[in-house]
Formats: sequence, C-alpha cells, structure tokens
Amino acid sequence: MSNRYAYFIGCTTPFRESNYDLSTRRIMEKLDIELVEMEKAGCCGLYYELVNELSYLCMAARVISMAEDEKLDLMVICNGCNSSLYRANKKLRENPELKEEVNNVLADIDREFKGTTEVKHFVKVLWDEVGVDKIKEKVTNLLDLRVAVHYGCHLLRPSEEIKFDNPKDPVSLDELVEATGASSIDYPEKSLCCGGYVLASNQDIAYKMTGRKLINVKKAKADIMVTACPFCNVMYDANQRGVEKELGEKINIPVLHYPQLLGLSMGYTPREVGLEQNRVRVNPKIFE
Repeated sequence: MSNRYAYFIGCTTPFRESNYDLSTRRIMEKLDIELVEMEKAGCCGLYYELVNELSYLCMAARVISMAEDEKLDLMVICNGCNSSLYRANKKLRENPELKEEVNNVLADIDREFKGTTEVKHFVKVLWDEVGVDKIKEKVTNLLDLRVAVHYGCHLLRPSEEIKFDNPKDPVSLDELVEATGASSIDYPEKSLCCGGYVLASNQDIAYKMTGRKLINVKKAKADIMVTACPFCNVMYDANQRGVEKELGEKINIPVLHYPQLLGLSMGYTPREVGLEQNRVRVNPKIFE
C-alpha cells in the first residue's frame, strides 16, 4: 500500500461540496496517508467525451500526466472523474497511435502522457489497499446507526473496464460503513442511479429518480444515507427539498459523504468534518 497519492478533487466538490474535501483530508490524515495537491489540475473531461473524444482524452491525459510527474498513483473522490480518468488511462495505454495523437496536443503545453500512473477511487484505496481491519483500528467511536449506502453508477461501471467489486452485488462501501460500527442495511433498488445525468435535460424525471430511491431508503428505516460521489450527494442532499416538492411528499433523510461518517467514528467533531454544511440537517447527537 502506498502512503502518498496525487489528490484530484474534480469540479463539483470544490464548488458545491467542500465538506467532502474537508472530511476526506481528515480521514486520510488519521490513516497516515499523504495527499499531494494537484494545483491547476482542471477538469477530467467527462462531459466532453460525448462531444469530442480527442478533447476528452487530452483533458484527462493532462490531469494524469500531473500525477505521473510526481510518480504517484492518482486518487479521485468523484465517481464521474473515476470513470473518465480510468477509462482514458486504459484507452491511451492500449492504443499507441491514439496516445501519440494526444501527446502531440499536450506538447503545446509541455506535457506528456506516459501511462505510468494508476487511477483509483478513494473507496478502492480504503477497501483494497488500506483494508477494513486497519480502518477499524482507527475507529474510537462506534456508531449505532442504520445506514443506507449508495454506490453510484461510475464507481463500479462500466464493469468490464473498471473491474472493481461486483457491480451486481457490491460489498466494498457496505463493509467500509460497517467498519464504523454502523449497520449497512439492504433496501429495494439499491443500485438505482441518482438521476444526476438526467438533470440537465429533464429535471422532473431526474427528481423522480432521486425521490424513488430516497423513499425506498426511508421505508427501510435508515437513519442516514451515505454516498461516495459528490454529484450523487448533490442529488440526494442539496436537491432533496426540490425532490420533496416534486413528489409532494416529505422525506427528510440526512445524507452524508462516507468520509464524514468515518471521520465521526474516528473521533472528529461534527464541525471538523463539515457536518454543518449538509443541507438536510442531522442531529449530531446520533453520532455520540
């Protein structure tokens, strides 16, 4: 296991979910993992893939090349960034002609993609490399909570490329939640998309998708929901009031980033993991 990673936070987190970044830094500090800043890293290129593949690959390769300069693997905290950067890394490694085309573009900004760095979602880092047992050693406050986890689409899929966990029956995030002492509960349509990708084209459909899952979580009597992607969190937390209005039903399910939950079990205070920034309010006393 490495104790140093190039740290890529993407676009959504710094602009809308700074508590995700804050809590991630807290837990990594407890685990003795150094996060190396990637100044001016820019966008991963995810949405450009649908418009122009070369532009997408150049944007992704630029980010990856910055981690390569540090001779470090690249750790991401966004599912979309994970999919974008992982797939670009794989495609460029396997296609020398495409790699050369991308590097011809990157040469204009004195960058080069070499293909020497691995792209890893922080869930993979925690589950595969740190390990649940080591995480449990850092837990000082066992949490007596019923937690509904949401994996999100791009942490596990496309499965033939990502090759992490079992996309049909994943356990990684569940086991990481249970390392805190909490119970990870099952609920209907656990693998359902948050609706985020539909939001820009049809808010009504997106909110119905979000609401359908939140209602299932509520019916399963979860105390909280936990996510591992900033935009999934936006859909379930920041947009929950809009979803309630769309459905005409009160839901009121607190939604935490996984590093917030883990941080609280490690002894950090609610303020130290940015809990006051969560939109759906949660009584801090439930974590005592």
